Amino acid sequence: MTARIGVITFPGSLDDTDAKRAVEIAGGNAISLWHADDSLHSVDAVVLPGGFSYGDYLRCGAISRFAPVMEKLIDAARSGLPVLGICNGFQILCESHLLPGALTRNDHLSFICRDQKLRIENNTSAWTSDFAVGEEIVVPLKNGEGCFVADDKTLDLLEFEGRIIARYLDLNPNGSRRDIAGICNEQGNIVGIMPHPEHAVEKLTGPTTDGLGFFTSVLKSLVNNGRVTV
Repeated sequence: MTARIGVITFPGSLDDTDAKRAVEIAGGNAISLWHADDSLHSVDAVVLPGGFSYGDYLRCGAISRFAPVMEKLIDAARSGLPVLGICNGFQILCESHLLPGALTRNDHLSFICRDQKLRIENNTSAWTSDFAVGEEIVVPLKNGEGCFVADDKTLDLLEFEGRIIARYLDLNPNGSRRDIAGICNEQGNIVGIMPHPEHAVEKLTGPTTDGLGFFTSVLKSLVNNGRVTV
């Protein structure tokens, strides 16, 4: 049985097709989900892709948080459904209070697009188990509001509980506190990451194939947790 990985498209999503392609390359079955759906259509995991959902007319992700499909997703995620939020998807997860903190304007107030080196800090989440702790990877980064912020108490808790899954190396591109590029929830099934692993899954189009591990990780996690049988 091939794992069914849903990818939600919101008005303004840009990277939903790339995320679906990454799922397929990893060996999963990519399922298109629509922001107005009132069902998750029995998927085994969900990706919230990058883009500018609802045009970022309020705060990034603030309107998407109230999309009909999110009501189902929030309940499912809190019950253990693996969810990956990439860039705008990370913003949506924070706006939905599935992850702590917020993503604000880059400290230099400019949009940035570059290949970014990261260090994997946690390989116990559903989306990072195929990496080694301390492994350095390169994936594309593109954001205007990618600065992760939280109060010191929250940051200390994330550090103490090992919930920082990746940090920026060589250059902090947006001012994120403590060089944080991605975090997870306490259970490790929900991950938000600002850089774009779905753009680094094949040599033809990416700077590396380093991002593929996020998608192969969740497929193995689903099997190991008995959510999918092979």
